[in-house]
Amino acid sequence: MRSLKVRFALLLGGAALLVVLAALGVLGSIGAAERTIDRTLAAQGRLELLVELSGRMTQYGLAALEAVSNPDAQPEGLAIARANVDRALVAVDEALGKSIAVSDDPLDRMQYAARTRPLAQLRSARAILDRQVSQVLRQSEEEQRRNTIRGALNGFGAMTGQPLSFLIEVERRSMIAGSDEARHLSSTLRIASLAAVVLALALVFVLYRAVTRPTLARIEAVRRAAGAVGRGELDTRLSVATRDELGLLVANFNRMAARLARREGRLAADRAALEDTVEARTTDLRAANERLEAVDRSRRRFFADVSHELRTPLTVILGECDIAARSAGRPGVDYAPVFATIRKRALRLQRRVEDLLRVARSESGQIELDRRATSAVAILTDAVDSAASEAARRRVALTLEPGRRDVTLLADREWLRQVVESLIDNALRHATGLTRVVVGLTVDEARSATITVTDDGAGFPAAGADLFERFRREGHSGESGFGIGLALARWVTERHDGAISLGAGEDGQGARVTLVLPILDLDPGDGQETKRKDSAA
Repeated sequence: MRSLKVRFALLLGGAALLVVLAALGVLGSIGAAERTIDRTLAAQGRLELLVELSGRMTQYGLAALEAVSNPDAQPEGLAIARANVDRALVAVDEALGKSIAVSDDPLDRMQYAARTRPLAQLRSARAILDRQVSQVLRQSEEEQRRNTIRGALNGFGAMTGQPLSFLIEVERRSMIAGSDEARHLSSTLRIASLAAVVLALALVFVLYRAVTRPTLARIEAVRRAAGAVGRGELDTRLSVATRDELGLLVANFNRMAARLARREGRLAADRAALEDTVEARTTDLRAANERLEAVDRSRRRFFADVSHELRTPLTVILGECDIAARSAGRPGVDYAPVFATIRKRALRLQRRVEDLLRVARSESGQIELDRRATSAVAILTDAVDSAASEAARRRVALTLEPGRRDVTLLADREWLRQVVESLIDNALRHATGLTRVVVGLTVDEARSATITVTDDGAGFPAAGADLFERFRREGHSGESGFGIGLALARWVTERHDGAISLGAGEDGQGARVTLVLPILDLDPGDGQETKRKDSAA
C-alpha cells in the first residue's frame, strides 16, 4: 500500500467494524435475555393464577356445602364463589392466550393446545357441580342432601385435581426451563465476550504493527529533523523510503532545508553589506545632526540677540513719546498726531519683537500660559479693535460676526488675542486684491467653539499646509515679515487643546483660517476664574 490514506482508512474501517459487531452482539444478547426473562415471568404469572384458581374452586366447594347444609341462608355466598371461579378461569385463559400471541414457535402452540384441554375440564367440573348443587337444593330430606353433596364434592375434586396438577406442573417446568435457558445464555455471553475481547486485541495489535507504529516512527524522524533545522543545523537530511504522503513530505523537507542553507549564506553576505551601509549612514547622520544643531543654536542666538537689542531702544522711544504727548497741550505746534503715529508704530514693532522673543522662549521651554475662564466674544472684539485702524488705512472692511451666543474658553486671553490679531494682520498684508475680512464665531454640539478669519483675497497657495513651518512665507503683496505668524498661531492653539487649519473662503474664493477650541462649562461673566499654566515642552 503506497498511500497513508488507504492505511488509515483500513485502520478506521477495522475499528468501525469491530464496534458494529460488538454493538450487534450486545443488542442480540439483550434481546435473547429479554425473551428468556419474559417467558419465565409469564410462566410465573400463570402459575400464580393457577394457584389462585385452585383456591377459588375450593372456596366454591365450601360455599356449595354451606348452601346445602343451611338452605335458609342467603344464596349470595354461592353466587360470589361461582363468579370468583369464573373470573379466575378467564384470567388463566387470557394469560395462556397472551403467551401464544407473541410466539411463532410450533412447540409453544402445541403446549397451548395441551393446556386448553385441562382448562376446559375445569370449566366442565364447575358447571357439573353447579347443576348438582341446584338438584340437591331441591331435595327435601336433610340427610339425603348431605350425602348427595358429599358425593358431588368428591366427584368435583376428582375432576379438578388432575387438570390443576397438570397445569401447575407444566408452568413449573416452564419456569425451570427459563432458568436453565438464562444460565445457558449467560455462559454463552461470557464466552462470546472473551472471544470478542481477544479478537479486538488481536486486530488492534495487527493494525498497530502494520500501520500506526511505522507511521509514528517516520513522523518522529521528521520531528527530530525539524528540530535540528530550527537549531541551525541546515545540513540535516532525511531518507525517502516510500512514495506515500510521508515520503513526499520528507522530499519537500529536504528541498526546504537545502533552500534555507542557500538563503542563510546569502543572508550572511547581505547582513555584512547592510552593517557596512548602516555604519556609513550613521556617520553621515551624525555629522548632519551636528550641523543642524549648530544652525539651530545660531538661529536661537539670533532671536535672543534681536529681541535684546531692540527692546531697550523701543522702551526709550515709547517713553519719549509719552513725555511729548503730555506736553503737547502747550502753546505752539501741536505734535500730538505725530507722536500718536510714532507710538502706534512703536507699539506694533514692540509686539513683533515680543512675538520673536516668545518664539525663542517656546523653543527653549521657558514660556508659560496663564489660562483663565474668559469670553470668546471679548477676545475677538479686542483683536478686531486693534486691527481696525490698519484695515481702515488699507481700505479693507473688517467686521466681526459673534454668532448667536457667547461662550466661555479656558484660555490665555492675551495670547489668544494676539493669535487672532496676527491672522487678521496676515490677511491685510499678504492677501492680493483684498476688500473684506470677516472674523466669525460659531458653536457646535460637540462642545467646541470655532473661530474663523475669512478674506476675499487670492487665497492660500497649493502648498498652504507648509505655511505653518517657521520662516516660511508665501504671498504676492511684497510685504516684509519674519514668517512666524502661522507657526506661532499653531503653537498657541495646540497649547489650548485646539486645532488650526487653512482652507478656502466662501464659494471657494479667498482664504479662511479656522481655529477649533474646547468650551469651558462656565457662563461668561459669572465672576469665577480658573487659572492653569502650561509649560511648552
